Amino acid sequence: MAKSSILILLLFMAINYSNAQEIVPLYSGEIPGAKTTPADYVENTEVRSNGTLSVTKVSVPTFTVFEAPKNIATGTAVIICPGGGYSGLAFSHEGTDVAKRFNAIGITAFVLKYRLPSDAIMVDKTYGPLQDAQQAIYLIRKNAKKYHVKTNKIGILGFSAGGHFASTLITHYNDLKITDPEKIDLKPNFGALIYPVISFEQSVHTGTMKNLLGPNPPDSLKHYFSANKNVTKKTPLTFLVHAKDDQTVPYENSILMHEALKKHGVDTDIYLYEKGGHGFGLINKTSDVDWFNLLADWLKKEKF
Repeated sequence: MAKSSILILLLFMAINYSNAQEIVPLYSGEIPGAKTTPADYVENTEVRSNGTLSVTKVSVPTFTVFEAPKNIATGTAVIICPGGGYSGLAFSHEGTDVAKRFNAIGITAFVLKYRLPSDAIMVDKTYGPLQDAQQAIYLIRKNAKKYHVKTNKIGILGFSAGGHFASTLITHYNDLKITDPEKIDLKPNFGALIYPVISFEQSVHTGTMKNLLGPNPPDSLKHYFSANKNVTKKTPLTFLVHAKDDQTVPYENSILMHEALKKHGVDTDIYLYEKGGHGFGLINKTSDVDWFNLLADWLKKEKF
């Protein structure tokens, strides 16, 4: 990497981590179900041409804590899951930037750097992301007093494949993939899914599915990892955002999830932009509507 690129990267990281309290490993000691990380499997952080941070080859998952200012803190917390097709993490514009917006409305945010499914570092890459999601909410709920959050006000938000990651937790939180000796409830109190991958059976984003399940997954796995097919009346209330012209992840994914939630009597709301494409993060430049403000209003209405 050129010297100028290194300086840019360090500056960008300093800006994005300036408000962070700490970076917390999800696991102490060995990671259950992990293989020995190969020498050439090295985590990489780079600045893309558009100025955003991308992280690849994550083998040691963490979350970065952005604690809300004490004078406006509501006790609500959110786990933020950047997207990237399960091949990378859009760590700034779908992660740390979003955390700062949550802090501004009194919500503590945890930006999750989850392991990307890989046969090189996981015994079973299919369930590795769900394991990390459960471990994140386990740690946060267990240490709620430390982070000054309420155990009944912890949600999860995800973008794109991070939305699939989040939707898997809100539908499979009871399918225990971690050690939970205290029997801590792993159910998020709310979900927010932003241009999410939802279905591996309809409107499929094949890259995300292949990275998680392999090239020829059985129908049973496609069904298990299609969140709309696993919604129940106990699924957490959920807010969705999508653009109708999204050519990467068709907006039908959000429609399928929204309809499944309504069918089971779960509180849900959805906002569909006419344009905006995919991956716009916090700001859809084609519209004056700020989806984050809509989400903030919805959380207030739902008493978070």
